[in-house]
Amino acid sequence: MTTLSAGILLFLIMDPLGNIPLFLALLKDVPPKRRRYVMVRELLIALAVLVAFLLGGQYILKLLQLRPESVSIAGGIVLFLIGIRMVFPPVEGGIFGAAGEGEPFIVPMAIPGIAGPSAMAALLLLTNSQPGRTAEWGLALFAAWLGVALILLSSTFLFRWLGESVLTALERLMGMLLIALSVQMFLSGLTAYLHIAA
Repeated sequence: MTTLSAGILLFLIMDPLGNIPLFLALLKDVPPKRRRYVMVRELLIALAVLVAFLLGGQYILKLLQLRPESVSIAGGIVLFLIGIRMVFPPVEGGIFGAAGEGEPFIVPMAIPGIAGPSAMAALLLLTNSQPGRTAEWGLALFAAWLGVALILLSSTFLFRWLGESVLTALERLMGMLLIALSVQMFLSGLTAYLHIAA
């Protein structure tokens, strides 16, 4: 996988367009002067969590005694489920459930809104499959996070400009791409496992 394709994968997983309605709903009771501060704080927390998974991914796998094939198959399943929920969202509460009350902190904006289990699984897979390219994966992660941050920080404008129906259509398109990527990840893990088993 190239750095560009890894960045695109992480960008799709973090689903900035799908998170716009969630972020706006969570911030509706927050004073307008604090909204940008809260969003920046949550974005930075999410980046810190993802960088921790990027740098510590190999150690986590060794600690849990997981093989790369297992992570690839599990990551494909998680991505598939996230993609399905993007294409066919629940009636209430969006992809990550109903919004809570008060100013959000870490959950659900940073985790799992941005740094969700699928993003963590993808980083574990990247670092374990090609551990010598950690710097490239870090660049891909930062580029994807920066794109997500720019979109979410301009969420109010985008929501007014594009409208809910266009954002929903774009989110479902991203969901379809994510489903295709998840199937590829699952098949790659399965193929690698069958070669080992044989």
